[in-house]
Amino acid sequence: MTEILGPQKLGPLTPLVGEWEGDVGVDFSFHNKDGGTAQTSYFERAWFKPIPIQENGQQVIEGLKYEMTAWRHGEEAMDPFHDEVGYLLWEKKTGVVIRNVVFGRGIAILAGGQAEPRDKTLQFTATPGDVNYGILQNEYLSERAELIAFDSTFTIEDDETFSYTSTLVLKLAAMDGKQMNHTDQNTLRRVKRYHPGSAYA
Repeated sequence: MTEILGPQKLGPLTPLVGEWEGDVGVDFSFHNKDGGTAQTSYFERAWFKPIPIQENGQQVIEGLKYEMTAWRHGEEAMDPFHDEVGYLLWEKKTGVVIRNVVFGRGIAILAGGQAEPRDKTLQFTATPGDVNYGILQNEYLSERAELIAFDSTFTIEDDETFSYTSTLVLKLAAMDGKQMNHTDQNTLRRVKRYHPGSAYA
């Protein structure tokens, strides 16, 4: 099949516009009730909507507002165990790509990377204390599950599928300060398209 190439208003973010669902999610994390690490499988819904062009002086940013919500398998009719909202941003002039995400647990991350207009892989990293791409968390979590790094990758598999992996590196008080990787990964398929040229899809 020949790939048809045309203008992409949102650069590498363009393929993500729309609504998505994924049923093969895997969360590897520390389970406080069990006192150890374990995997949890999950179902997830996500949407990505274009936002108006953002201008910071001479800087021009294209972007998407997004939300991702996940339910443990067997608990789809209950409250989700994970919810996040944020923005994916791209500056054409410099190739900077940004993931600005807030988790309902009281964590805020601004992670950055580089991407060309038609890149199929977007990588975002952040570390605490970085003046540009850093991590903030509430006091309770800082004392018990200190975040020391964040790494996330979005991969466009094809026109109707994308996958992601997100890793939070933690120092856990419950593990005597040892480090562990809390990792989430899933593959999602598009269930609804939005017009990528509309800021109010």
